[in-house]
Amino acid sequence: MKEGQVVSPAGRRILAAAEELFYDRGITAVGVDLIAERSGVTKRTLYNQFGAKDHLVAAYLAERDERWRSFVRAAVDACDDPVEAVTAPFDALRTWSGTNTRGCAFINALAELPDTSHPAHRIAANQKHWLLDLFIELATAAGCSEPASLATRLLVLHEGALATQPLALDTLSASTDLARDLVRASVRAR
Repeated sequence: MKEGQVVSPAGRRILAAAEELFYDRGITAVGVDLIAERSGVTKRTLYNQFGAKDHLVAAYLAERDERWRSFVRAAVDACDDPVEAVTAPFDALRTWSGTNTRGCAFINALAELPDTSHPAHRIAANQKHWLLDLFIELATAAGCSEPASLATRLLVLHEGALATQPLALDTLSASTDLARDLVRASVRAR
């Protein structure tokens, strides 16, 4: 799919089927035949819309990334206190995880697509860099000491909670509490 190209109704169905299948079964385990069948289109239509499976995977992750970023931004924007806003991505994750039980689609994609030149790999990696940059931005706005160092710690806690989500350990609660403790300590250290 080319940048700026409008997705047709058939393309929307393809993306919806691809998202469900890639997330539930894994990217490499799902072929275009199954996606075409599930979306009610021919393989030719799928290829006309997306060109190749790699581009379909990239489109799936790009759409998911856009939704995630909007979701996190809304959680941040809902905070009146800049210190509270630093940990808003953890609160967003708690809500988001309620319907996404196989962990992080981006972590999963990075594990399945180790080639850094793959277009979907770049999207998944950029999502992680965006979150790190967001933590730096929020920590700076809250007046935290050493915002870049704090942001790295927060990212590790956030991603650790995501990576362990399929194990039903509820590490998110402990990670969120620890994140809040780190932010409060960083504000006091200023």
